[in-house]
Amino acid sequence: MKFRKIDLTHFSAGDVINSTAGTMEAGGVTDANALSPEMKTFYDKTLITLAGANLVHEQFGQKRPIPKHGGRTVEFRKFSKLPKALTAITEGVTPSGNKLSVSAVSCTVDQYGDYIEQTDMLELTAIDNTIVEATKELASQAGLTLDTVVRNEIVGGTNVMYAPKISAGKETEITSRADITSDCRLRVKDVFKAAAELKAVNAPKINGSYVAIIHPYVAYDLMQEAGEQWIGIQKYANPENILKGEIGTLAGVRFVESTEAKIYGPAEIQSGISRLTVRTAVNSASTSINVNETLTAQSFSSPVPVYVNGKENTITAISVNSSGGSTITLGSSATAPAGAVICGRGAGLDGSAVFCTMFLGENAYGVTDIEGGGLEHIVKQRGYGNDPLNQRSSVGWKATKVAKRLLEEYMIRYESGSEFSLTAEEN
Repeated sequence: MKFRKIDLTHFSAGDVINSTAGTMEAGGVTDANALSPEMKTFYDKTLITLAGANLVHEQFGQKRPIPKHGGRTVEFRKFSKLPKALTAITEGVTPSGNKLSVSAVSCTVDQYGDYIEQTDMLELTAIDNTIVEATKELASQAGLTLDTVVRNEIVGGTNVMYAPKISAGKETEITSRADITSDCRLRVKDVFKAAAELKAVNAPKINGSYVAIIHPYVAYDLMQEAGEQWIGIQKYANPENILKGEIGTLAGVRFVESTEAKIYGPAEIQSGISRLTVRTAVNSASTSINVNETLTAQSFSSPVPVYVNGKENTITAISVNSSGGSTITLGSSATAPAGAVICGRGAGLDGSAVFCTMFLGENAYGVTDIEGGGLEHIVKQRGYGNDPLNQRSSVGWKATKVAKRLLEEYMIRYESGSEFSLTAEEN
């Protein structure tokens, strides 16, 4: 858990604000030092509102509250469809009938949280009301954290499609993430295809439409290709019904934009570095290759899996060159022209990031609700805990969260490249 030092004034010792109830539990201080009801409500609503703004993936799941004293296990239920009743009924004879088949999907909730701590010395020189700024930062962090918990669950689905590669007008089928490049872009045709796949399994729609969660880079590519087929939200007949993050409609699918839409990037080779470029051409197979990037000398106890010019290999060691750049030692001999890419595995063979657009039907997944005790805003004044000299105060948040895929066939993960594939990083 990370700490930040910042000035947070006007706290009450041991006070806990519950973001859903808007109440405060006194921590043993006088009323003169306590937050006023107006301040409590303001900070409480600030946290819950700003946190909610980032919950794009959250909004399409089945909601389940977290009841007090209900244990850590949440159970989602799903009903199997009844088969067609094609046997004719005999006159005067009661048929056998049928029964609902119910299956339960259980999962265990986890707790997340963080806080910001400040010292009394900072408080002496405070100018701004930094509790508000701290609450905004924490709210943003809470929202992104909880949204990512949901996103990471739903992108793990087994129903996946890949954008084909389009080069010189020729379409080539793609069958794995590693083969995706910047030429594999989401098109209008692909949106129609994803919608057709959901219709084919009778996936129910969300308020009359299927929904897609899309990254801004992929949305840019799609809108450029769609032209007038794209219906922006400014053209909606009922703009009051716009979804959180919605940007437009295509092929009967409503698109919701999020910078947190999943991106698979190349794995790191070294801290913060996932792509290298060959400095000197290697025309005869060799295990040593010079690269342009200046790395840190290192020997790997476990070789790092990489792609070298589009082929699988490993890096076993790195040394730094006095003339600039670095030399990497490979696990297997390879050839590579100058400028070729060496990248960590996990995305495209050429280092291209892979973007996930999630096409969703109703009830595809379930989530615990941030209401009903799911998210707390906690504020404490100097003197709380083990602080005999009243040197520290803090503001933080705590949340209980879980998400679970319920019906794999009601969601499609569409993986594609983008014009921005060679610069985007994993999120």
